[in-house]
Amino acid sequence: MVRALVVDDHSVVRAGLRSLLEASGRVEVVGEASSGEEGVAKARSLKPDIVVMDLAMPGMDGVEATRRIAALGIDTKVLVLTIHNEDEYLVPALDAGADGFLNKSAADTDLMGAIEAVVRGHSYLPRRATALIARQKARRHGAGREPEPEALSDRERTAIELTARGFSAAEAGREMHLSHKTVEGYIARAKSKLGLANRRDIVRFALETGLLRPKAEE
Repeated sequence: MVRALVVDDHSVVRAGLRSLLEASGRVEVVGEASSGEEGVAKARSLKPDIVVMDLAMPGMDGVEATRRIAALGIDTKVLVLTIHNEDEYLVPALDAGADGFLNKSAADTDLMGAIEAVVRGHSYLPRRATALIARQKARRHGAGREPEPEALSDRERTAIELTARGFSAAEAGREMHLSHKTVEGYIARAKSKLGLANRRDIVRFALETGLLRPKAEE
């Protein structure tokens, strides 16, 4: 059973999400919050598997709340669920540490799939995510030459792709027929070559360079 925290400033929306999630029989809503500040506090105390996070809230917005939850160091994923267009909010949400992004208009059909994908360690992003991130990359291009997949060996590239898809080092090792220590070495060398610090950086690099398609496209 997935343990979820719902953060939204509208009580009717929270009630509707609770009903939708609990009707699935696969999700237990362990808490609700009506603000970003309350969402961070409840994430810290409840340590849910996932936070379903609205963006536009009075006081602390969902982007900042996501950033603070990511900084807690707990094993909690964040799925942004918003009415706002991804053109403006997708990249800030990913930069803050969101693991998925879904428009509320698709919640009735796609929410459970998004939650299950994110909890398994995958990214769940809109179909336009690759184009949006690539466009931002193009705008940054004048700042200097960016690392490309060609800088990696075949095994480093495979290790990075599997990591971006949510595989642990042990799972990637089974796919590649290597020990997890060997895979960790490939990942460390790839991160060093590309200037990547963490899994979010890896996911973003994989999206920018076409190694990874958003979960919603698969």
